[in-house]
Amino acid sequence: MKRLRIEAGAVRLEVELRDTATARAILAAAPFESRAQTWGEEVYFAAPVAASLEPDAEQVVEPGTVCFWTEGRAIALPFGRTPISTDERPKLAARCNLVGRIAGDFSALAKVRAGDPVRVSEA
Repeated sequence: MKRLRIEAGAVRLEVELRDTATARAILAAAPFESRAQTWGEEVYFAAPVAASLEPDAEQVVEPGTVCFWTEGRAIALPFGRTPISTDERPKLAARCNLVGRIAGDFSALAKVRAGDPVRVSEA
């Protein structure tokens, strides 16, 4: 299974990638750098990838799911409620491609602040 390493501010995470076209495109683009943005309990950041919406794209996901927002060309890391959540699960701004899952504890994402540097590389 392919993995990505995401470093956002002082937070270090590993992502177990699914075998999808979007996940392969993100892996091929790595390494790259970006800046974190936050939206409720979600961290997202621009990625140098373009992708079409995949058939299994979702808007409501489990915390720790790694998503790609095709309209915003951004990786989304939801770890709790967003401003539009209707229950405890993250509700994304739109349907997003499911790229993978954060391996281990994703609660450290709460420490990431808007503007923090983000680096994505192959693990």
